[in-house]
Amino acid sequence: MSNIFFRMYLVIFALVTQCFFAQSYQDSLSDGTLKINSSEFPVKIYASTEFSYLNKFASVNTTGNTLIIFNKSNVEADQFHTNSILINSYKNAAYKFFDKDFKPVDVTNIPEDKIETLKYALKTEKPIASGDTISLETPFKIWDPTSGIQLGPITLHFYSLMFIFAFGFGYVLMTKMFKIDNVNQKYLEPLFTWTLIGTILGARMGHVIFYQPELFKEDFWSVFLPISTKNGLKFTGFSGLASHGATIALIFTTLYYSFKIIKKNPFWVYDRLGIVVALGGAFVRMGNFFNSEIIGKPADPNSPFALLFPQQSREYGVTIPRFPSQLFEAVGYVLLFVLLWILYRKTNKKYQQGWLFGLFFIILWAIRFFVEFLKEPQGDEFISFAGLNTGQILSIPFMIAGVVIMIYSKKFKITEAENGKPE
Repeated sequence: MSNIFFRMYLVIFALVTQCFFAQSYQDSLSDGTLKINSSEFPVKIYASTEFSYLNKFASVNTTGNTLIIFNKSNVEADQFHTNSILINSYKNAAYKFFDKDFKPVDVTNIPEDKIETLKYALKTEKPIASGDTISLETPFKIWDPTSGIQLGPITLHFYSLMFIFAFGFGYVLMTKMFKIDNVNQKYLEPLFTWTLIGTILGARMGHVIFYQPELFKEDFWSVFLPISTKNGLKFTGFSGLASHGATIALIFTTLYYSFKIIKKNPFWVYDRLGIVVALGGAFVRMGNFFNSEIIGKPADPNSPFALLFPQQSREYGVTIPRFPSQLFEAVGYVLLFVLLWILYRKTNKKYQQGWLFGLFFIILWAIRFFVEFLKEPQGDEFISFAGLNTGQILSIPFMIAGVVIMIYSKKFKITEAENGKPE
């Protein structure tokens, strides 16, 4: 077991040291190669989620080839008038327009329903013919997926789908554990209900309190409902959720469930809930990855970890190759789930109430703590100390709590027969 932990620390150390090789990208441009038919040309790549920055760049006198990658907010049909101004700016600057497959798009009197097909604007010294084959090559990968699965007029967003997977697999896992522990299945439904309430409500409130407290004044109803009222009423979904807030809320909802419903030591429930949450956390971070949010700091374009997120949230500044910090966390949570599941199934630690939960707290928040070194700040982080950001500072008490819980778990040992109570 010690060798496994040693290897985990080596991986974490390697990821953290990547910070020191990050790029500054003072001009906000990335380098790539444009292939036109059989010829290759160097190209500068620019993207921004800020309309003002993107519109201003159209008037910048660039030398050589320049490629603009449009963010989906730049070409929304709902903002057709505003986005038409942007398109005209680039048209007047002699840019040519293309869809995601580099097929030419005529923007002369472009209709509302066609503006969303725009993906690239290209200015090149070489004339482009309609039959030319164009492709883009970069030392880094470009992560630019669709936002979800289109089902007629409804879009099933991948972020929502990941939440469904998280709770779906969590329900299956908890059902299996209740059977293993010979606990009546009637106690499963209320656990699922209280876990769902605690996770959604706590995660949302945690994000607003720790990262976006200004929403209480600027867009109050968006705090509690999946809507925005700042620029007209618009359904947005809950775009900000914080794991620290979810954890705090789950602690309280599980206490109620433990004392009032299943009538077991809360640590018995926490031990099993920690296993489920570890896997669920991986799905949530995958959802963040699909949404191009909670992204990493700038990365060397030649790094195997470097990704360009054209759809990133505007709070992160310039759109340049970055670390996929969401995937780093997701992988860490999957490994934690595997470790906890093995300990639950192959050892007697599940009878030492609180031991698995304490270990879960220590490792999960350690993963969060170290990955934060590679993350961009989320919103206006007002909690910081000694170079540590809000996520890291909030993780430290949870890690300390995990150590304390593991120490005191010796007092809560039960027998196999006691484990199945109530019936």
